[in-house]
Amino acid sequence: MPRSMSFSWVVLLLGLCVDATTKAVPGKGSKPHIVHILIDDFGWANLGYHAQDDPAVKTPNMDKLAAEGLKLERHYVYNQCSPTRSAIQSGRNPVHVNVFNGPPNIRNKEDPIGGYQGIPVNMTGIAQKMKQGGYATHMVGKWDAGMATHEQTPQGRGYDTSLNYFHHANDYWTSLGHGNVLKADCPYNGINTPVVDLWETDGPAKTLNNSWECSQTNQAGGCVYEDLLFFEAVRNIIGTHNPTQPLFLFYAPHSIHQPLEVPQAYYDKFDYVQDEPRRLYSAMVNYIDSCIGMVVDELKRTGLYDNTLIVLHSDNGGPIYLAGKAGANNWPLKGGKLTNWEGGIRVNAFVSGGFLPEARKGKMEEGYVTAWDWYSTFCYLAGVDPTDHAAAAAGLPPIDSLNVWKLISGQNETSPRVEIPAGWTIDPLDAQGGTLIGALISGDYKIILYEQVDACWTGPQWPNVSSHFDPDAHFEWCGFRPEDGCLFNIKADPNEHVNLAKKMPAKWHELYARVQELQKGVYSPNRGWFDPLACKAAMYTYGGFWGPWVKL
Repeated sequence: MPRSMSFSWVVLLLGLCVDATTKAVPGKGSKPHIVHILIDDFGWANLGYHAQDDPAVKTPNMDKLAAEGLKLERHYVYNQCSPTRSAIQSGRNPVHVNVFNGPPNIRNKEDPIGGYQGIPVNMTGIAQKMKQGGYATHMVGKWDAGMATHEQTPQGRGYDTSLNYFHHANDYWTSLGHGNVLKADCPYNGINTPVVDLWETDGPAKTLNNSWECSQTNQAGGCVYEDLLFFEAVRNIIGTHNPTQPLFLFYAPHSIHQPLEVPQAYYDKFDYVQDEPRRLYSAMVNYIDSCIGMVVDELKRTGLYDNTLIVLHSDNGGPIYLAGKAGANNWPLKGGKLTNWEGGIRVNAFVSGGFLPEARKGKMEEGYVTAWDWYSTFCYLAGVDPTDHAAAAAGLPPIDSLNVWKLISGQNETSPRVEIPAGWTIDPLDAQGGTLIGALISGDYKIILYEQVDACWTGPQWPNVSSHFDPDAHFEWCGFRPEDGCLFNIKADPNEHVNLAKKMPAKWHELYARVQELQKGVYSPNRGWFDPLACKAAMYTYGGFWGPWVKL
């Protein structure tokens, strides 16, 4: 059977079962198709229109989409993968859903609601809301928002189909748990054995993964790059979709997260880049840019584009740790992934597509938008109430999402969001609780707390063979009093060069008091520890694939 056959037939059959009823969206007509693209570890300076004459940055398709759309220059996320993804799917600031960036194979048996990695069981996912609005819902790519129970898989969260992996990363050529992912292997017959992380809607994607012999240095013999597999799934979804039903597609490519692996043809295109991590990263960016261009082509070929809203952003700032070995660059922003500097939480973002009002195309927006605001915004476009009644019944925090459509569409000149709490945890792999408010943006000002690494700036073209300094060696303590605190005016000083804490103690105290108030309402469950039953299910139930193992 062809490797994409089973996925294609599922999509085709779902596309035939259509409720053609749609409600009008105020001022625009029928409900839009929505394609939400979440790029992994995308550095600020690795997108063409943010790069400064860097010959290694080639993103013509994204640049064109952004030029024809609305650039969101103040779009904020969490500083790591899983919390941002949990926020998007649940409509909550990570401090009210998940700041833990650990592996999905953990469990606290004493807490059947929140005792897992990712989103608590009883929260309602955005796809569940979109289905209420009559949408066909599909998810492709990186999930990283829970795996322990079926309810926490993409299908359990409301997606009609999915082709995904559950962990932070896997190998692009074998789909095996990546070596940098904690507890990605399982004991089997007394041997520590790699586990495949590739899932198709309700079971392991056993017909889709490559031979273990495939690798970055061995791409021949039918080896399929994982992001090509994901792109083919996206193209199948769009190509077989019935246009009379609104489409909600969440597309989360693996790129540009480590391991740095890419098809040879794209690697060869960047032979003029001497620095190896930068060459690989640049090639991966260019590869995913090509995929996005082909997604747009397919939307146009099928006649969906004119009524489609495309939302694209990164899940966190680019990783500049490991002395540049991760390949990303956030210049001129300070810091990167794993920090609450602007380089860690302010990310590349834009909206585009035919549904965007003409008056907003080609413009730039400086109003605050967060990753979790898309939940209420999409609910508004779908004509459904964003309130999470299931979570309320379970005693869980309500959504934090704000509807930003009036800002996006140009009906309002200001954003409804004037405050952005940024979460923190002393150890992102500590599942025993520990949710903190680590920073707060309020109006033009931003307070940061706790020790921050990467307290530095890279350069317009970095990493490079002459400058592989280690940002992780640059620390800055942001204390709990103005004398050693951190306060910035991020509108006047967007790159955080001038610390105002000592000069403006009253403003520091004002924001710190608000942080203390917000801290009282954080969600901080004990998510447990590694559950050996996860490996038992992987090896004996799923035949060497990761998947859910807890039945509620």
